[in-house]
Amino acid sequence: QLTPSSFLRIGQLSNVDLNEDIHELETEVPRQRPNEIPHNEKLLSLKYESLDYDNSENQLFLEEERRINHAAFRTVEIKRWVICAMIGILTGLVACFIDIVVENLAGLKYRVVKDNIDKFTAKGGLSFSLLLWATLNASVVMVGSLIVAFIEPVAAGSGIPQIKCYLNGVKIPHVVRLKTLVIKVCGVILSVVGGLAVGKEGPMIHSGSVIAAGISQGRSTSLKRDFKIFEYFRRDTEKRDFVSAGAAAGVSAAFGAPVGGVLFSLEEGASFWNQFLTWRIFFASMISTFTLNSVLSVYHGNVWDLSSPGLINFGRFDSEKMGYTIQEIPIFIFMGVVGGILGALFNALNYWLTMFRIRYIHRPCLQVVEAMLVAAVTATVGFVMIYCSRDCQPIQGSSVAYPLQLFCADGEYNSMATAFFNTPEKSVVNLFHDPPGSYNPMTLGMFTLMYFFLACWTYGLTVSAGVFIPSLLIGAAWGRLFGISLSYLTKGSIWADPGKYALMGAAAQLGGIVRMTLSLTVIMMEATGNVTYGFPIMLVLMTAKIVGDYFVEGLYDMHIQLQSVPFLHWEAPVTSHSLTAREVMSTPVTCLRRIERVGTVVDILSDTSSNHNGFPVVESNPDTTQVAGLRGLILRSQLIVLLKHKVFVERANLNLVQRRLKLKDFRDAYPRFPPIQSIHVSQDERECMIDLSEFMNPSPYTVPQEASLPRVFKLFRALGLRHLVVVDNRNEVVGMVTRKDLARYRLGKEGLEELSLAQT
Repeated sequence: QLTPSSFLRIGQLSNVDLNEDIHELETEVPRQRPNEIPHNEKLLSLKYESLDYDNSENQLFLEEERRINHAAFRTVEIKRWVICAMIGILTGLVACFIDIVVENLAGLKYRVVKDNIDKFTAKGGLSFSLLLWATLNASVVMVGSLIVAFIEPVAAGSGIPQIKCYLNGVKIPHVVRLKTLVIKVCGVILSVVGGLAVGKEGPMIHSGSVIAAGISQGRSTSLKRDFKIFEYFRRDTEKRDFVSAGAAAGVSAAFGAPVGGVLFSLEEGASFWNQFLTWRIFFASMISTFTLNSVLSVYHGNVWDLSSPGLINFGRFDSEKMGYTIQEIPIFIFMGVVGGILGALFNALNYWLTMFRIRYIHRPCLQVVEAMLVAAVTATVGFVMIYCSRDCQPIQGSSVAYPLQLFCADGEYNSMATAFFNTPEKSVVNLFHDPPGSYNPMTLGMFTLMYFFLACWTYGLTVSAGVFIPSLLIGAAWGRLFGISLSYLTKGSIWADPGKYALMGAAAQLGGIVRMTLSLTVIMMEATGNVTYGFPIMLVLMTAKIVGDYFVEGLYDMHIQLQSVPFLHWEAPVTSHSLTAREVMSTPVTCLRRIERVGTVVDILSDTSSNHNGFPVVESNPDTTQVAGLRGLILRSQLIVLLKHKVFVERANLNLVQRRLKLKDFRDAYPRFPPIQSIHVSQDERECMIDLSEFMNPSPYTVPQEASLPRVFKLFRALGLRHLVVVDNRNEVVGMVTRKDLARYRLGKEGLEELSLAQT
């Protein structure tokens, strides 16, 4: 019986013993779960596999490609456009569904609570109203958190880090499954209705990606249905391109920003890009915005008026009232600095919180309890703030959805309630557009402070939720405060309109937290429908990013790092020229001969200690005098398909013609290849021979062992490889470079640091 500490002992594995004893820990896992999981951010997890973004150009593939004539290629191209259109339409419809359900449920909840508060304000006993509000919130969030924690944990959070990893080439289990989409959509609805400090915009990106991955494959593994369409696209390369289109369609449905969606996909998501792809992705984004727009217009009853392009509308900013002058530019830059510092603080707090969660709150039941606690605390904080606020505003001429009177005179409402007693999207729009004087500076200051900590505590809970809207809301609140104080200082000068500063503050805060520049500028411009602010928004975002990066990295990158994902950035670490492929590669490599015994293949695949996914194929000569040069590379998944279809012959008659496998057989097994344990090979069959010549990739990418790390990295990253064979000058295999070997080297505070590999 192992003790929990030895079960989670994280071996400092050097390159050499990588193939031994890694997996021995997994076989005898103790049944009791440890209370604390020792987690260290300087680790790389070995549980993540890579995706094959590089096509295996074996004989089957080349024969099929040569058979396809020009007309057939055109059909494939048309299919791509059709898929992109379908991605756009479905993403738009999912966004509509989320929007309409949230609007109705949240409206119902706020009406119930408002009637209750109005009733009890008259006769005393408001503590009952607080209890009602907190209970409603906690119970709704409980359902939302239960489905995520117990059914599909991948659906937690905004899903942007996961999609970023997927597009980078890391296979995160279950990330683009239908089940994940269903849980994601229900979870978002429940967490927004439950009054948490979250937005429904971030998860739209994940939802779009799942829709894209599902449609492009023409079948659903969750439903066990195969529609026999789009079979040509059943490989990682094609799927990746569609997933980046889905992510863009998600952004554009969320913010009504098709160009912003394309740029988001380019900046945050896709690691691989070309011009045709850009145009198709833009098409998908446009279709998605248009679908959302037309359906919501019909729903709101004005059929011909396409007035709601995205889930969130910042409303129109009029250029006449809201121009800016040259002397305001330093003020905007200063706001950018504040946004960067606050964003870095947010990320640092969230980092410690997430470390605490990974260590102690790793059981699903504890995660649900925490989510309920946050929901109840959010309601309580909101209620206490509204109760203590004495900031009353006249009702006429204001557009408040649920005006709470509380202790104000008749015909007035409590202005703190417009911020807390509403869905976050509506609160953002109110902060942007309410006329000057709608908010007391004290109200805004308290709100910013409270909401900052609530949002920070909420991100990383086991609920589906985005961080976009809360950060916009925090920024809009302190930006408006900033604008009000400016107009005090300048004796009410015309240019200090608080709405404009609320917009800049929102941009600064969001930029400081997620560190997106290009796409965020365009999204803000498209969402406000105003090009005038392009330059100030860009300045604010650049400043926020520069200042924030000085302290701590962006929120999404931080969460990727905390999950120990082997993520490859655009460039190798700056100081890594001293390392060569010989020091980076994994050795020894398990090689197969071109004509190999079936028993040997089965043993190599079943060997849990190595668990490799790619095997170099070397020349199989009976006499050992000749050099066993590299002939090709074959993947674990291909070998499994070969064994499953029993493509082998007895040793005596090697020249017999085997049953020809088609490329279709490999595509039908994709993406969930059966494990080797499920394939039965009899004792006689183990003595047969298997010829790998026509299934292996005869031209794998290789590097000499003297190549420097940046050179290896560039080749690996730009081509989206999964295996890079290292050879010596006689073309003999000496090692293999995989994603983990490259992702291990990272630029730390002291310079280049090497992460250790861990099994957890």
